[in-house]
Amino acid sequence: MTGTERGFSPVSSIALTLGSALLWGVAHLATDRRRTGLALMAAHVFVLAVVITAVTGFGPHLLALAVQPAWLTTLSVVLGLIALAWSLVIIRSFVLVRPAPSDTVGRALTAIVAAGLCATVLAPTAYAARMAYLSRDVVQTLFTNTSPVVAQDPWNGAPRINFLLLGGDSAPSRPGVRTDSMTVASVNTATGATVLFGLPRNLQRVPLPVGPARDRFPSGFAGAGPETPGLLNEVFQYAEDHPEVVPGVRRGQRGPALLKQTVGDILGLPVSYYALVDMRGFAQIIDAMGGVKVTIKEPIVYGKYREGLIAPGTRKLSGSEALWYGRSRTDSDDYVRMGRQKCLLNAVARQADPITVINSFEQLATATKRAISTDIPQGLLPPLVDLAHQVKDAKIRSLNFVPPLVNTAYPDWDLIRDKVAEALADGPGHRTPRSATPGTGAPTAPPAQNPEQAVALDAACG
Repeated sequence: MTGTERGFSPVSSIALTLGSALLWGVAHLATDRRRTGLALMAAHVFVLAVVITAVTGFGPHLLALAVQPAWLTTLSVVLGLIALAWSLVIIRSFVLVRPAPSDTVGRALTAIVAAGLCATVLAPTAYAARMAYLSRDVVQTLFTNTSPVVAQDPWNGAPRINFLLLGGDSAPSRPGVRTDSMTVASVNTATGATVLFGLPRNLQRVPLPVGPARDRFPSGFAGAGPETPGLLNEVFQYAEDHPEVVPGVRRGQRGPALLKQTVGDILGLPVSYYALVDMRGFAQIIDAMGGVKVTIKEPIVYGKYREGLIAPGTRKLSGSEALWYGRSRTDSDDYVRMGRQKCLLNAVARQADPITVINSFEQLATATKRAISTDIPQGLLPPLVDLAHQVKDAKIRSLNFVPPLVNTAYPDWDLIRDKVAEALADGPGHRTPRSATPGTGAPTAPPAQNPEQAVALDAACG
């Protein structure tokens, strides 16, 4: 018996259509279609139970699935099918319980409600499917390394995994990339405890890895000519411009390959992966977030002609202001800038909450693809997500190799490696024997500090 035969009123028709949107099968039961109605109710309850169980019981694991392209594709298809099925149920329910043909106004009102309900169902699911598609695109664009990863032990038994985090500063007036920000994040794979080791851009006479690079610069990196003084931040671009020092490595990966080896030798740590953030792209990410809030302790002057000023206080910076906050050396130096850069990264990480990410997802996805490059394999993303949860709950410490601890013109490489070993040791009094100096023949001047001085590992950002 149809709704017309039953003579449903407009109010009843609207109520039953709305009820069927909230719980499939209500309209079918009201029109004596019991088997279909009960089957639809069971299907709806099952879908809701699966979703609720997945979100509440497997939340962290869902994030691991969200960085796998195959799962993202599956999610897009499933969301589309659910939205289509839900809309068909609403439409069929409307057909079953709509008022008699003579009630033109009632039919029109019920049709409007049914159309609105379909739109209410389709819009969020379409948006979610769009987000899944964009996430898949970001993962496939950024993580082009498809090397297989052993699921049982993605870290290959290593107690720590070391990532080289780079901030690249390129400009039309200065071709190439200068890695003005270089930090190694050493993460305990069991606990997530992390130590950040910061290296200044102006380290000189840097020993290069054994092989063609060391053969060319046996006494430490000296640059490519009078316009390049031979600082650590030039190694990346030098490798890109001189493929013979990194044989067998394709363009775009020569710089990361040589810099990972170089920094790893300096610290005495095996550096497995790198991530490079272009600072201008980073500014776009911050704009997509709607700005980033930081506490500024001292006035920050910026610009070649001192044309800008960021006043002290707690304020929300735009992408351009945040870029200057992290780059400016006016009235300060590289070492102050290194500290601000870490504060900025911490602030972005804290403020990139789920609501902010969802609201600006498309802009963030576009900016991220432009701003970041890395060699982290796609297959490592799920265990990295799990590790990130541990890092978030663990203590993060920081050690910067800057004056007075290190004389950047004549670095004490042994001291640096000793301090790294101390920072990673279980006890603060633990000492490891000095290893051989990674350089060969580089002149060494007396350090500008007492090598045994205590080094603070925790840096406070305002």
